[in-house]
Amino acid sequence: MSDAPTAPLTNLQIELLKTYALHLSEEDLLEIRRMLKKYFYQKMIESADQDWVERGYTQELMDEIKQGSAA
Repeated sequence: MSDAPTAPLTNLQIELLKTYALHLSEEDLLEIRRMLKKYFYQKMIESADQDWVERGYTQELMDEIKQGSAA
């Protein structure tokens, strides 16, 4: 049984593989990890904000849900 991936690499995987050839310091690697986390966190927030607007949610609705009185 082979452990080789069956799907082609994504563009992100290819870019990350390029960084492996750079021999970065541990400090630089940690900084890259922080940047990636921050980037994906921001994308998640933007997506949630977009859903909030598209669904017509309001702060009042969220307050009602917290209080358990939303229908």
